[in-house]
Amino acid sequence: MTNEWTMQKFMKGAVLLTFSALIVKALSAVYRIPFQNIVGDQGFYIYQQVYPFIGVLTIWTSYGFAVAISKLLADVHEAQANERIAILRIAFIYLSIISIIGFTLLFTGADLLAAWMGDQELSKLLHTGSFVMLLMPFLALLKGSFQAEGRMEPIAYGQVVEQVVRVTVILVGTFIVVRTGASLYTAGSTALLGAIVGEIAGIILLLLYVQKKSSHELFKRTPNTIKIRPIVQKLTIISLSVSMSSLILLFFQLVDSFTVFKSLTEAGISRLTAMEMKGTYDRGLPLVQMGILIASTLSLSIVPMIAYATKKKTGRNAIPYAQLTFRIALLFGVAATLGLILVLPPVNEMLFETRDFSSTIAVFCIQIFWLSLILTMTSVLQGLGKVTLTAILLIIGLTLKWFFNMWLLPGYGIMGAAIASNIGFAFIAISLYFYLYSILRIRFATINFYGHLIVASIFMIITVLTWIFIVDSWLFGGLPSRINAMFTALTSVGVGAIIFLLYIAKSRIIAEKEWFLLPFGRRMAMVQLWLNSKK
Repeated sequence: MTNEWTMQKFMKGAVLLTFSALIVKALSAVYRIPFQNIVGDQGFYIYQQVYPFIGVLTIWTSYGFAVAISKLLADVHEAQANERIAILRIAFIYLSIISIIGFTLLFTGADLLAAWMGDQELSKLLHTGSFVMLLMPFLALLKGSFQAEGRMEPIAYGQVVEQVVRVTVILVGTFIVVRTGASLYTAGSTALLGAIVGEIAGIILLLLYVQKKSSHELFKRTPNTIKIRPIVQKLTIISLSVSMSSLILLFFQLVDSFTVFKSLTEAGISRLTAMEMKGTYDRGLPLVQMGILIASTLSLSIVPMIAYATKKKTGRNAIPYAQLTFRIALLFGVAATLGLILVLPPVNEMLFETRDFSSTIAVFCIQIFWLSLILTMTSVLQGLGKVTLTAILLIIGLTLKWFFNMWLLPGYGIMGAAIASNIGFAFIAISLYFYLYSILRIRFATINFYGHLIVASIFMIITVLTWIFIVDSWLFGGLPSRINAMFTALTSVGVGAIIFLLYIAKSRIIAEKEWFLLPFGRRMAMVQLWLNSKK
């Protein structure tokens, strides 16, 4: 099959995938809020202890390997069909081996992992979650094949269906389980079952597209014309490099799974209290995920633009994209971080019923700033083909997280874990900045940009704090506590966002033509043109 890799087709597919990925990421963040309301902080602790294990394995295989397969297939898209079939066959066998090994280690090692986390009851959740691994070869192969052919629609629709089914099973299933009086560990197992059902739904949808327009001849008898070892090496390297930035937050959660609860109980805190404290600490995760949605969208859309610009002519064509991406990431990273910290107490109560540990969650949410920069800079570097040192920096940051967790948890509890996360992410972000600068040798933003960003932030802080004082004390003060918190949080977020964006638009530190390059930037460009047309 001959593929016409025009820029129009390329960007259309990229936009579709970006939009679907945005929906998936939004659902991934949002479902945790009603889930926590159903199972409470203790049930949230149980789920979050085990989820990172499943998340790391699924992202690496279903996302990382899918991209790796598509790259290898794209490189030989004009070659004989036999070579493509051979690559697909090698990839499927290799992924199947990894999946079987991963399933075996997770299933048989569940008791040991649960013991390391300090909670033996978690082993049943690990047993349930391990079955997700067995589905990964099919999902990765289908996604990679479609992407290599430039057929992004099946991937986009499959991702959304997969996530919708998963979230539905999690929320409906856990609600039924809790209502019947089953244990919270059973509720956690039910939630992990949602991941399995979601993956099955995604595979079924992709198979329907194969039946409609099949170019997959995996099981056709053909001679093997390529060497196995180079294909396996490329699959491994590419899959790890492209998925590393997506995995970094999950790896940080994994460190917390092994250290936070165990450290709290060793400090003399009762097991039930330690569970609730860890569950309260984990409230910060959906807030961080929502806070980095813009950065996630940028990271998904910028890779194809930079890769295309670099491949089409020269590497310098990628520079405007890199500068714009950095400025947008910094802009919204600062806005989301400051805005959320300002309204965190009422947001905490609105979403999770209480204002417990709001100061700790506020420190936790500083990660939004660092992650906004990390996600975009790793995406720029990936587009430039610079992945090795990036992966090393991410590993060093993860090591710092583990070290400072072990050091700070005994004395500062969950606040220590939040500080440790920020130390690890800060190291990664700062190191990536200097690494990217050493490659491109450009100034990512002007002094004028930083000055306007500071002024916009000050305006937002003053406005939001004043608004909270007025509405929390007077306007909504007579309402029930959680209703008061809801109105205070929502109106404060709206007021803060409007003030910040209006100032940014009036200052024109992002040009109208630059807004048009970004996903969903058209409306911001129109507002900016309208504001600056007024005398």
